[in-house]
Amino acid sequence: MASQTANPPLDDKLLEEIHADSHTNTGIENKKLIMWLFLASDCMFFGTLISTHLIYRKLYPFGHPQEGAVDITGTFDIELTSFSTFILLMSSFLMALAVSAMHKGAIESFRRYTFGVILFGLIFLGGQVYEFQHFFHGQGWYEWTATNAAGEEVSGTEANEGVFHDVADTAAAKANFLHEHHGYELTEFKELKKVPGLSLQNSVFGSTFYVMTGTHGTHVAIGVLWLFSMLIYSYSGRLTPRNAIDVEIAGLYWHFVDIVWIVIFTVVYLVEYIEL
Repeated sequence: MASQTANPPLDDKLLEEIHADSHTNTGIENKKLIMWLFLASDCMFFGTLISTHLIYRKLYPFGHPQEGAVDITGTFDIELTSFSTFILLMSSFLMALAVSAMHKGAIESFRRYTFGVILFGLIFLGGQVYEFQHFFHGQGWYEWTATNAAGEEVSGTEANEGVFHDVADTAAAKANFLHEHHGYELTEFKELKKVPGLSLQNSVFGSTFYVMTGTHGTHVAIGVLWLFSMLIYSYSGRLTPRNAIDVEIAGLYWHFVDIVWIVIFTVVYLVEYIEL
């Protein structure tokens, strides 16, 4: 007996039913219309967050005047953020393929593409968590002299490119150095340069930045959970091409989240490197 195919061909009647316009006044599925309305309201929400950040960035371009300057370009890790942006763009491409696969009834392809979107979304979130920790703790560069386990005196200086790069807190950096260099005994640990951390409290830039990017990260996390539940549901056998509209709605949400990030990346991150 021939085994059943994972993606059985769709008959013309079913295809016509799937792709037929809904009998609504707008000609758009009610579910899709509700999602468009939600995304329109979310546009205004993100527009408010982004514009607030840009306005206060001009009023306090170097942080809060009472708290001291914050080196924004020194704090940002543009290479990591660019990589995260690329990952999110690729996830949008996979999302489009997942929607197309569901319309064609290719359930196995849908699962593969959806898993790819989830994976890329998690990579983006992981990068954002790492980035936030990096921003919060700041950066510091330290010269050091120590005695190693063999009793030899060694040092790290700018001349031998052995400067220790760690957090902006000297005491914490010293503890981290000793943890990484087990058996060393420090005789000198000198701060060369420090980039203060960026937090909600120490600058207006930080407060608006974390609220805005954190809200976007929350949207990505919601999208990942949504797609994960849809992926699990597909194994129940009840997610079929008849439900393609549900996948389309999830795709609309995911593409919107990606577009918002492109705007944030451009006007929040890149603008700091193109000052006139």
